[in-house]
Amino acid sequence: MGEFLLELLSEEIPARMQTRASDDLRRLVSDKLTEAGLGHGKAEAYATPRRLALRLEGLPAQQPDREIEVKGPRVGAPETVLLAFLKARGLASIEACEQRESGRGAFWFYVERVAGRPAPAVLADLLPQVIASFPWPKSMRWAHDRVTWVRPLRNIVAVFDGDLVSFEIDLGAPNRPHRMASRQETFGHRFLGPQSLVVSNFQTYKARLAVRQVMLDPAERRHTIRKNAERLARTESLSLTADEALLDEVVGLVEWPVVLMGRIDAGFMDLPPEVLTTVMRTHQKYFALEDSDGRLAPRFIVVSNMETRDQGATIVQGNERVLRARLADAQFFWDQDRKVRLESRLPALLPIVFHAKLGSVAAKVERMEALAAALAPHLSGAEATVVRRAARLSKADLTTGMVGEFPELQGIMGRYYARLEGETPDVANAIAEHYAPAGPHDKCPTAPVSIAVALADKLDTLVGFWGVDEKPTGSKDPFALRRAALGAIRLILENGVRCRLLDLFETAIARYQDQATALDGDAVRRDLLDFFADRLKVALKEKGVRHDLIAAVFALKLADGRREDDLVRLMRRVDALADFLRSEDGANLLTASKRAGNILRIEEKKDATSYDGPADPSLLALPEESALAEALAAARAAAEPAIAREDFGAAMAALARLRGPVDQFFDKVTVNSDDAAQRANRLRLLSRIRATLAIVADFSKIEG
Repeated sequence: MGEFLLELLSEEIPARMQTRASDDLRRLVSDKLTEAGLGHGKAEAYATPRRLALRLEGLPAQQPDREIEVKGPRVGAPETVLLAFLKARGLASIEACEQRESGRGAFWFYVERVAGRPAPAVLADLLPQVIASFPWPKSMRWAHDRVTWVRPLRNIVAVFDGDLVSFEIDLGAPNRPHRMASRQETFGHRFLGPQSLVVSNFQTYKARLAVRQVMLDPAERRHTIRKNAERLARTESLSLTADEALLDEVVGLVEWPVVLMGRIDAGFMDLPPEVLTTVMRTHQKYFALEDSDGRLAPRFIVVSNMETRDQGATIVQGNERVLRARLADAQFFWDQDRKVRLESRLPALLPIVFHAKLGSVAAKVERMEALAAALAPHLSGAEATVVRRAARLSKADLTTGMVGEFPELQGIMGRYYARLEGETPDVANAIAEHYAPAGPHDKCPTAPVSIAVALADKLDTLVGFWGVDEKPTGSKDPFALRRAALGAIRLILENGVRCRLLDLFETAIARYQDQATALDGDAVRRDLLDFFADRLKVALKEKGVRHDLIAAVFALKLADGRREDDLVRLMRRVDALADFLRSEDGANLLTASKRAGNILRIEEKKDATSYDGPADPSLLALPEESALAEALAAARAAAEPAIAREDFGAAMAALARLRGPVDQFFDKVTVNSDDAAQRANRLRLLSRIRATLAIVADFSKIEG
């Protein structure tokens, strides 16, 4: 058993691709070795900005010997057929084969014994394939090279048990060969330790890289950055602002992290803190610092990839100068934007296209006003005039210089400008929060006005894109419609918003039609509700809610003939149904329901008729039939008022009382009686079981 080490050295790999690339390298090489019969022990992959490295332990020195069994012609086949088979296998005579019986007669079989190849030879064959087909999200060709890679590939190290695994890859075009051979040599930090180093095993490889200022392990770089940043912050009695995503990115930008602290000019500290942090985080990759009161401090942390003789003073000065210029731009936009009121900016939304088939952002704002006002009665504390005002101003900051320069601040800047202009806190906060929640971990708005505007924004988008047939397909969702639907679901469920989705869809469709946008309303309502059902299953999967129960309740037809589309009520039904099915009565009733449904489906198909409808009491010949009919009537009489008052637990309890009569019916009654009238009546009785259970859910969609 030996150790294998692979390093692929290239120009800088984008930070966002490194983790996946190291995982892909481990997976691809391991899978190909396993296919070749070379199982191994622990596999570790590492990534830095310039290199991917893989270490495999416990790799056998050689493949095991194996046998390849080849089926030949039938015994007694013509001689020409036998000779052709022998020639193809390189055999002198048929004595090298053996006869075996199969289900179709006797056949000749040849068993070829193949000696295992040395592991280095196997690696030399498979590694060029891995490199040439590596699944980068984006890749490039360099000069005249043929093979694509994320960035130009510079060096390949491949070592097994201290010896070189020798192979070549041809990077060039057919008329311009560019061959790169594997080596036992690699290089350190581009500037701090560019000298070559010889590689014999992983421990010396990692240690010699460290001497040449390369910290191979991303986890080690992460720990070093965090520890040194927190230490520097403590020297100024400050604390590091938590930002795991930025830390992940910076880890992928440096091979030798040098943590330094810089200063923000005091004159810029009057800018909104979100502006300062956006400039530092998004544009400069700096970490923000806070004082003991949680306020943004006039300091920042920068992580350099260089060591200097002046302990980083020159680097800090350069970064301070760059930050000063960026913040001066932000200060200019801040000063200029405040000269124009949000209301005055609304005409500037007309030229901004929301979607070519759906009009401008100004048209979207008009629709949002109407839809948000329709939502206001469903939200306690949401006054329609305030909701309209918030929706009207929600997109105005898109025309500001600040948002034009820093798009991440849309909504946030609108809140600042609205506050400065004297708008109410509800309106200002709704402007900032109407894009939320932007993801599963994003905070969901809780203020009534914010909920109304955020929900109106998302529903308008969904209805519009559904109306022009721009739905998500497979893994493609260019307009983030899945995220919009999940956001709408969270807004409704987390805030207990009692509304009918189909009514809201209708309101949104009407607003589009008012603006002369042709939508197929029926298709939008139907398909979009199905989409919400699918998204709800996704949203609740992590909470352990069964997807089939959601489907069973979503398929429910209410008294008015419409499907259940009040998400709050739907979830109460799902919770009650889940509790019911966990009980013995519920589980047995589900089994009986499926049995009744299967019988009905078979018999209705055979008879080409439906047996929906009440059973004839005069044809109930057996006491078990009468008892079931009475139990069904009693269960329905008890369950329907409970459902009307949304006491779904009581409704399920009423249905639970059906278990005994249903069991007795199936034990004692033959449904397919020789008497045609009696048979039809018993089938109608089964349909009553289905119809009674259907007042709480479509039991046919429940699994198990």
